[in-house]
Amino acid sequence: MKRPLILLAGTALGAAFMSGPISGLALAQAQGTSVETQAPNARDQKPAFANQTRARQPAATTKVTTAVVARDLPNLWSMEFLPDGRMLVTAKEGAMHIVAKDGKPGPKIEGVPKVASGGQGGLLDVALAPDFQTSGKIFFSFSEPRDGGNGTSVASAKLAADGNGGGRLDNLKVIFRQMPTYDGNKHFGSRLVFGPQNELYVTVGERSDRQPRVQAQDLASGLGKTFRIDMEGKPFPGNPHLNRDGARPEIWSHGHRNLQAATLDGQGRFWTVEHGPRGGDELNRPEAGKNYGWPNVTYGIDYSGAPIGKGLTAKTGTEQPIYYWDPVIGPSGMAYYGADAIPEWKGAFLIGGLVSQGVVVLHMDGDKVATEERIPLDARIRDVKVGPDGAVYAVTEERGGGGSSIVKLTKA
Repeated sequence: MKRPLILLAGTALGAAFMSGPISGLALAQAQGTSVETQAPNARDQKPAFANQTRARQPAATTKVTTAVVARDLPNLWSMEFLPDGRMLVTAKEGAMHIVAKDGKPGPKIEGVPKVASGGQGGLLDVALAPDFQTSGKIFFSFSEPRDGGNGTSVASAKLAADGNGGGRLDNLKVIFRQMPTYDGNKHFGSRLVFGPQNELYVTVGERSDRQPRVQAQDLASGLGKTFRIDMEGKPFPGNPHLNRDGARPEIWSHGHRNLQAATLDGQGRFWTVEHGPRGGDELNRPEAGKNYGWPNVTYGIDYSGAPIGKGLTAKTGTEQPIYYWDPVIGPSGMAYYGADAIPEWKGAFLIGGLVSQGVVVLHMDGDKVATEERIPLDARIRDVKVGPDGAVYAVTEERGGGGSSIVKLTKA
């Protein structure tokens, strides 16, 4: 099913706006103002620099067409393209499937470990090894049931596909465990991104609750961190805390809340978008050993309406986000667009929006955001990938464990 997103000169009218009066969103886009028209949750907070939030729309927003290429899938969390163009997907409840080019999923892949799928947990991200063509090796993250609770873990295995569209995982090995274990069901992260030296970046959450979340500032804890490891799960050479007493050597950066979006840019640098509280979703380029503030420094407010901690948005020794959203977009899944099929997006970041229900497009000027546009898809977006054809693929998610679809975005 194809559905055009009608984008008139300077506007971005999605399918939800194809009939009836022009909405506030469309009006803002027509005027070249910020796509965000709602008041911020933290009304007294001010950005630290220009265009740190509510960047303007581009002069002409992108004309795209959508087509549903797979439907009636289980509740998916992530997808990855295989070299032959099929898609490897993970389902939150603990299943992994290969989706054929005609959009039909194969049977469950055998050998997937048990996951703690309650709350925000489950079978999470999946990534192909850099040498997948010869090794067949994949890496995936999941909320692992453990004595005393659970935690985010990373496993490797060989994907042995069969002739029936399914397959099995061989030589499965859990290579890394976020510690400490915690008995909760929120903020597991997590995304897996291979860097240019075959280093594996792993993003996690700080488990949400007041008692554990302060450990995002503790280098002896694995909560609220990004990690950089090798393919065996060991600290990667050159990590910032390798020889620091009392610090976990796998840590790359700290002071994070819940990172469910990550990718490399065109220079091979690592970028993330993390969930904020009520307001305060953040775009960052995590650098070695740096502190990104949570929960001592953040934009936004607590769900209760109270300030987070002392209500600080800046503090010596912590990094400012490159960009933030208030209200939130609910970021999950992220891709850098380096293809040619949609030239307007060349060099942009594409971010899935669970709350904004579409794809958020950030056009960059160096390492700063120049403009922001949004492609409404009328669905929660859990993951975003650029396909081998240069099209953009978005994984939808229904609340309450409903099914998923995969939507293809192409230039109109």
